[in-house]
Amino acid sequence: MRKSKPKKRILLPDPTYSDVEVTRFVNHLMYDGKKSIAFGIFYDAIKIVEDKMAAEGKPALDIWREALLEITPQLEVRSRRVGGANLQVPQEVRPERKVSLAMKNMINAARKRSGHSMSEKLAAEIMAAYHKEGAAYRRMEELHRMAEANKAFAHFRR
Repeated sequence: MRKSKPKKRILLPDPTYSDVEVTRFVNHLMYDGKKSIAFGIFYDAIKIVEDKMAAEGKPALDIWREALLEITPQLEVRSRRVGGANLQVPQEVRPERKVSLAMKNMINAARKRSGHSMSEKLAAEIMAAYHKEGAAYRRMEELHRMAEANKAFAHFRR
């Protein structure tokens, strides 16, 4: 859109935890508009995390939030054409995009995991991210490494 910015859509909080972040996560998790199935997967995953990490002494939703914070990227590289060459220019990630990238990375990593049901795979990925391991955490580290390697091109930022 050239002239105006699009309006932000207002998300309704989820029915169980009354949290907008959960709704946003479930929207990323959802396939073909099957929101009730996506909510079921998420709630089952949270229940599995709660059962397996009872020793932590924290609510499962807090563990999920901390896991998301662990895999949230601070920097990313963007392609920029300078003098006939495409350079990978490191940039800070906007706050909205940070959360979105973290959620998408967690869901994609969970989908690629081997396991029985999606809720089990998601629970395993949440616990792995909480302990600073797993595919989503490696993805975030990889983004940071690429940004660090291309730090010389940082002055090409817009």
